[in-house]
This record gives sequence, C-alpha cells and structure tokens, in this order.
Amino acid sequence: MLSNLLPASLLSLSYLILVSAAPFKVTDNPLGNSFPNPSQQQILDIQTQAHGSLPNGPSPATINPNTLTSLRLIAFNELFEVAFFSSLLSNITTNATGYEFQSSSSRNSAVAAVTAILAQEELHALNANGALSHFNTPPIQPCQYTFPTTTYEDAIALASTFTDLVLGTLQDVSTLMGSNGDASLIGGITSVIGQEGEQNGFFRGSAGKIPSALPFLTTSTREFAFSALNQNFVVPGSCDPSNLATIDLPIFPPLSVLTQNITAKEQMLNFSLEFETGAGTQGKIWKEQMGMEYSNLSVVYVNQQNLPVVQKIQNLDLTAGGLTFEAMFPFEEGTFGNGMTIAVLAMSGGNLTTVEGVASATVFGPGLIEIN
Repeated sequence: MLSNLLPASLLSLSYLILVSAAPFKVTDNPLGNSFPNPSQQQILDIQTQAHGSLPNGPSPATINPNTLTSLRLIAFNELFEVAFFSSLLSNITTNATGYEFQSSSSRNSAVAAVTAILAQEELHALNANGALSHFNTPPIQPCQYTFPTTTYEDAIALASTFTDLVLGTLQDVSTLMGSNGDASLIGGITSVIGQEGEQNGFFRGSAGKIPSALPFLTTSTREFAFSALNQNFVVPGSCDPSNLATIDLPIFPPLSVLTQNITAKEQMLNFSLEFETGAGTQGKIWKEQMGMEYSNLSVVYVNQQNLPVVQKIQNLDLTAGGLTFEAMFPFEEGTFGNGMTIAVLAMSGGNLTTVEGVASATVFGPGLIEIN
C-alpha cells in the first residue's frame, strides 16, 4: 500500500503508478563505494562528500535492550534512505525521464544537494550499525526497495513526507533513551534530528513551500515508522528474516487515505483497509478474533504535540476482503496545523490520550496526511 506514505494530496491508492524498474538495492550506489561495507578509504571519501565525519567519541559501556531496538530501527530506516537517495541521484545524473531540469544550474544544485544528503545518510547508517556492533549485536542488513515516484517533484515530495515521519519518530527514540537510562546517546540522536530538519527545509523549498511547516513538529512512534517502511518501500520477502526479527516492533496492516487534495479545513475523509493483505497479519487476526466489532474502532489523528483527536468511523462499506469508511478530519486553525498528521484505526477502549497509547491500540495504520 504505497499510498500510505505518499502525501494524500499527491496520490491515492486508486491512482498510484509504480515505476516498473527492478527493485532497488543499497549496493546500486552512484557514489561508487562498497556501501554498506565500505573500506576505510571509502569511508573517508563518504565523509568528504557528506561535508563532515562520523562521531569519534566514546560509547557507553552498557545499553538497555530497548535502546538496541531503537538503534536497529534507526539502521533499518537509514538503509532505506540510502537506497532512496541513491535511486534519486542516479535518476538525476542520468537525465531519466521525469528527472530532467530546465537549466544546468538548477540541475547542478540538485546534484550537489542530493550527493551530500546521500553521503550523510550513509554515515547515519554506518553510525547506527557501528553502535550495534560495539554492543556485540548483529548489524541490520539492507533489503530491496521500490519507490512510487516517476518525477523529481514527486520524489522530493515523498522525501519530505518520510522525513516528517523520521523527525517525529526520533522524538520517541530520544524519550525512550532517557527513560531507559541511556541519556548519553540523546545528544547524537538530536543532532540527527536537526540535520534531518535541514534536509526537509531543502525539500520544502524545492517544492516552493516555506522551509518550516510547523512550530512544533508532529510526534510519532517507532511502531508507526517501522510499519510505514515495510508497507510502502520494502520488497516483500527481500529482508533476511532472522535479521528483520531482531527489530522487536510490530508491523501493522495498512490504512489507506483515499481522499486526495486534503486542505486546511474540516471535512470528511475516505479510508480503506484490507483484512488479509499488506505487511502485517494483524488484520486477519483481528477479523477472526474480534468478530468485526466495528463499533469498537475509531480513527485517531496525531498532529503536532497536541493530544490525539478521536473520531468515530462512519458510512462503513464491508466487502469480503476489506472495509471502506469515512471519518471527520477536524481541522481547526490553531489546534491542527499544516505539515504532517498521522491517522490510524485504533481500538476505542485503549488509552488514546498519548501517542504511545494510540500506538498500543492501533489495529491498522499509519495513514499519513500532508497539508502545506
């Protein structure tokens, strides 16, 4: 369900066009190194292209097992980002259809920016996997990926959306590290938050938007990020199963946002889900165990740092394999803001007053909504 991570204003499931290229691998790298296993000289070259270096400070002697889960998720995400920006840079430098530029100066600016971003993401991945190796746990291995974009503009919009999700998820990671006794790692995480924010300012500016979307960026959770990556980009079956299993997080089945061109106003949104397809098995389990008790389900919206907003589902249309329904999108200036809103379908009886509680109660999701 690749539309889950695309802005709802950009594409919906019904209109999705997937590039017919072969699945992309991390090793298909236009920087010419042996990532994810570069030599020492290649690491020096990556650092030059990234305009900076890997951290060389001391690592803590011990680490909480839950923090290892966070580091594994970070590595999993960074490997995906390396593949995405490798694909984007390759498309730009080869003048692939849809990735041409009207002037050589704008093309050169895009090449310079994406080259640096790609190298920076390689360092992020090497840093996370290096930390795992330091604590004698296997590093995360790359999978194969597909990307649902056919133009430079769509790729930049998609990069902005998944970066919004990363920025929210690293908030969750930092909080968990503090509560798990690993506060010494928070500084490194927050340095990446700032760096990813700089990237997103470039993505937004390239799309003609103001660089900063919100005063307080929308929070997320590790569960939402891991689910979105598996739902939208990972080629099914391409990850090493035993390696993937070390990331102790659920993969929710997808929740698709069907409404297009969502604007900053109160309106009804259309959603769909399938019981037995997608990245997870929870849909099938829920269907069998819960007996289709739709009255126990609600759409929950997470926006900025505000309390989650719960809306009942309406106008249900049940089929043999899935469900379509509507829910009010309660946009109100000053309460909801532009940028990202996360939507999930959750059990109504859970604790829906915090984003962590929403994640624990989620049955399908996340659906991502971008308003700019």
